[in-house]
Amino acid sequence: MLYIRPEPAPARACTRNPAVLKCLSAVVRYTLEGNDLKRVLVTGGSGFIGCNFLRLVVPEHPGTEWVNLDALTYAGRPENTEDFAGARNYRFVHGRIEDGMLVEALFSEAGGFDAVVNFAAESHVDRSIAGPRVFTEANVLGTQTLLEAARRHGVERFVQVSTDEVYGSLEPDDPPFTEKSPLEPNSPYSASKASADLLCRAYHETYGMPVTVTRCSNNYGPYQYPEKLIPFFIRHALDDEPVPLYGDGMNVRDWLHVEDHCRAVARVLEKGEPGGVYNVGGSNEHTNLEITKIILDHLGKPKDLISFVPDRLGHDRRYAIDSTRIQTSLGWTPQHEFEPGIRETIDWYTRNPGWVQRVTAV
Repeated sequence: MLYIRPEPAPARACTRNPAVLKCLSAVVRYTLEGNDLKRVLVTGGSGFIGCNFLRLVVPEHPGTEWVNLDALTYAGRPENTEDFAGARNYRFVHGRIEDGMLVEALFSEAGGFDAVVNFAAESHVDRSIAGPRVFTEANVLGTQTLLEAARRHGVERFVQVSTDEVYGSLEPDDPPFTEKSPLEPNSPYSASKASADLLCRAYHETYGMPVTVTRCSNNYGPYQYPEKLIPFFIRHALDDEPVPLYGDGMNVRDWLHVEDHCRAVARVLEKGEPGGVYNVGGSNEHTNLEITKIILDHLGKPKDLISFVPDRLGHDRRYAIDSTRIQTSLGWTPQHEFEPGIRETIDWYTRNPGWVQRVTAV
């Protein structure tokens, strides 16, 4: 392993030296680009984004063993990985990232891990408002548990998958968030993710750990648990049930296809600068009302299914992401155009009612 584990006091002084950090970053980048990763721990790989990431990398990198650690909560389902569960380079481990003994046992296995990609998170804002504690335990304590294990075992790369919600809310005429925007989270969910991001920064600054953070805009695509806006509204519309839209429906989100997001995470895993933050957005700003009408139009359903309901507590008005850094420095660009992408997504849920029934049966 090329990762250096210094004693705590010297590490603080050493890793704050720009020349040392530059050297360490160059060594780690060379290691990842010049040699195949042998073993990668992917946490939350049975959830929406994690399973789509594994669906890409497992067949594309047959020489790498991809270990999926997932708690299989209501939103992380075995059904999401059925199509590649039998792959020789894939392994599933049932457990929580905040379980220190389990995490330590995994990292202590022969060969260890070359990299960690942390998708594992409680992510539904409504649930965080009703019960914040589990978000703190999973998103903050869980991330710290992974960071500490990775530090002790000299992992060469740690990618923390975060969200644009850590930046707070934008006004209609504000420019999009950049990586330099202040962290101003407004919900228990986004506060827990911001806390995890700051822990990642601290582990890089204090210990010199090669940690990178990605912050994505709202994802859409297949295998998303039907509590989130797009699959939730598709399900209601298919059943001719009222589609409950918060407030006036004018909250704006920047939409990114999940496959484009996963490609971005893979690019950061391969080439990202240690200590760096990368915004990942689709540059597709739409109001929730616009998204609702697109869904109803595509399904041939009447607009009178829209039911405006009282707004959510602390509902951020607008998100928008500037992805210039990852596009210019790592060469990533989104490949999915929004209009065909959202239609394909609606069709996927329409064709897979059995999946929806199974995952919502608990």
